[in-house]
Amino acid sequence: MKKIIIAIDGYSSTGKSTMAKQLARALGYIYVDTGAMYRAITLYALQKGYIDEGDFRKDPLLADLQKIDLSFKYNPELQFSEMYMNGVNVEKEIRTLEVSNFVSQISVVPEVRKKLVALQQEMGREKGLVMDGRDIGTVVFPKAELKIFMTASPDIRATRRFKELLDRGALISYEEVLENVQKRDFLDSTREHSPLKKAEDAIVIDNSAMSQEEQLERALSLAQKRVETA
Repeated sequence: MKKIIIAIDGYSSTGKSTMAKQLARALGYIYVDTGAMYRAITLYALQKGYIDEGDFRKDPLLADLQKIDLSFKYNPELQFSEMYMNGVNVEKEIRTLEVSNFVSQISVVPEVRKKLVALQQEMGREKGLVMDGRDIGTVVFPKAELKIFMTASPDIRATRRFKELLDRGALISYEEVLENVQKRDFLDSTREHSPLKKAEDAIVIDNSAMSQEEQLERALSLAQKRVETA
């Protein structure tokens, strides 16, 4: 059966990664979490002291870009691929609110985007891939056979993210999480390079009132139809 590329874009905390993982597993496709790649670069910048609340020293980060090796390694126990940076598993570290607070600033840097987009396009050379992010259907794979754009209300997304962070043991308030969601929406949608926007041929899934099972069923139906007509 012919394989396709499935591009899933949308706002933060809409469950893009969760659905993309489930969809890839159902189809037997490779899953790539591009957000994890930008989060890893952000973690590196934080660890090196290149970015904080009052300052972002871009030049040292750009000088180090070639030193940052990113890869995904499949964890059979968790049944998904985890993010490795320079050979170290950083999956847990990249999911903190601290990284979330700075990732939008890192992701607007053209040199960072150029490096990661090239890696992402190389990953999709053989197709049979589900990739989620902010600009997958508009920049990385503008000719993807299926494009999905996910959205939900800010309150719903903040509630989901808040619960997720609490489950991980984070000491955080709902108000902080909501502020982070709203800030990322603004930065992602207004950045100069590759802003978050729906591709003209993308299909919108608003999952504000949908369960994970319902959204997966919808996406799987769309994917199967596209595979049949590819």
